[in-house]
Amino acid sequence: MVEAHVRGTEEGAAADHCAAARPECKTEDFAGELEWDEQAWLHDAEELKRLGTMLDECPPSLGGRNIATELIERLLWVRTRDGKITRLRANAVQREFEHRRGQKNIVLKARQLGLTTWTAARFFLRTITRPGTLTLQVAHTQQAAEEIFRIVHRFVDWLPQGLRDGLLRTSQLNVRQIVFPEIDAQYCVVTAGDRNAGRGLTVQNLHCSELARWPGGQQCDPGEILAGLRATLAPGAEVVLESTPQGVGGCFYEEWRKADETGTVRHFFPWWMEPAYCAEAVDPETLSDEERKLMERVPLTLGQIGFRRQIRAGLASLAPQEYAEDAESCFLASGECFFDLEAIGRRMGSLPQEAGEQRYNGAMEIWLPVERNRKYVVSVDPAGGGSGGDYSAIEVVDRETGMQCAEFAGHIGGLELARRAADIAREYNNAWLVVERNNHGSGVLAYLEMVCRYERVFRQNGQAGWLTNSATRPAALARIVAALAEAPECLMSRRLLAECRSFVRLPDGSTGAQPGAHDDRVMAMAIALAARVELAGARD
Repeated sequence: MVEAHVRGTEEGAAADHCAAARPECKTEDFAGELEWDEQAWLHDAEELKRLGTMLDECPPSLGGRNIATELIERLLWVRTRDGKITRLRANAVQREFEHRRGQKNIVLKARQLGLTTWTAARFFLRTITRPGTLTLQVAHTQQAAEEIFRIVHRFVDWLPQGLRDGLLRTSQLNVRQIVFPEIDAQYCVVTAGDRNAGRGLTVQNLHCSELARWPGGQQCDPGEILAGLRATLAPGAEVVLESTPQGVGGCFYEEWRKADETGTVRHFFPWWMEPAYCAEAVDPETLSDEERKLMERVPLTLGQIGFRRQIRAGLASLAPQEYAEDAESCFLASGECFFDLEAIGRRMGSLPQEAGEQRYNGAMEIWLPVERNRKYVVSVDPAGGGSGGDYSAIEVVDRETGMQCAEFAGHIGGLELARRAADIAREYNNAWLVVERNNHGSGVLAYLEMVCRYERVFRQNGQAGWLTNSATRPAALARIVAALAEAPECLMSRRLLAECRSFVRLPDGSTGAQPGAHDDRVMAMAIALAARVELAGARD
């Protein structure tokens, strides 16, 4: 049950006792950077609004922290894991989030790192210092919604008495809403199962908690609910989508994958950022090669390795999902993966963090720029070009070595795709251009010939383009299998390898992307590697 807003409870009595002992805020605490006058902003709406406009400022006296963090740690109280009531102090994860936070954020995290609490605290502060604000938190279950509301109720209960009796007097506290009538602000917590969540409202702060676990079905589609919530956002609204992962595909996975396109800041927090995740230290002589490599990459203690062994023994294959270690392997594929998952994991672990060059807002990555006198093949897996659905993918491969040189994937099609592919092929020494001619490919081939005037188009059995069918598809995919086994260093794209992880054997016996995932890069690379073999004896 949600905690009642009463003073007769044991916690309420403790709150009254502790309130008297709380230190008052003093002007000199901010060394002149912030004119801090508690009496003024306890009773003056204009002073409260002034504070609200300064939340993201970082006075030198705060040592790099912003005013919001300072106010949160002065004003807000939480219940710890051992049941004690204490001031909210930002932990490492919360500090890192606050440092990198943007207007739109998506958080991929391990379990119980405190991000839900911190987001509730941040949005609560924005609510009480910005008159006219509506904050909406959306939880995945009713139980989770009640737990979040307990946190927010506690923020209210433990505010200074002058605030609770003055500007932040509440007129309504129930399982749905806290209203501050003096400043015309409210804080609401709802569940994702409510199709009407947020309808008719104008929201300044939106927090979608455990998005990967929002209920789905014919009557309750998470993507549609999220789209409806976005329609309620006021200009400049702050948004936080956060979740532990739950498989490849689905609303959260898609939001994470498309973050660059939508201007959303990605935040990833692995389990070892939580100090409590530690157990008895293991004997260093028992470390496996995989554990040693992890410790070389991340400075883990032997106690943290002990904890890791415990969770892997208890959760088995679900451990990478519940206690994430990287932003790729935590999205577990359902179904039998077509490619060798261990080989994919090893290659992902040795990849450079970023490509040497990016273009088109990150849609194109270049690892190996064109070199004079080298020969290349450029493959294209076309899509329709709409803002939803599949991507059109372009891969650039060195014909001699098989090295992946560049990659593009975006929602373009038709003439735009033909021009993009022709431009890339010309840049790479007038490379052979291999376009899958199935479906949308026939139109792209026509544009290449009639508009782009690109002559070096791959032909198969006398016909322009590559035909993917029951004979050519398995053979082409086998080229990626071979590359992972024999020359994994040739595969440079983290996004391609992520698609390989979710490329599975489907129930009907075929192979393809797991529902909700994509295989555009996989097919473009398969075509490039297969065409490279066919072009081995071609005249240039």
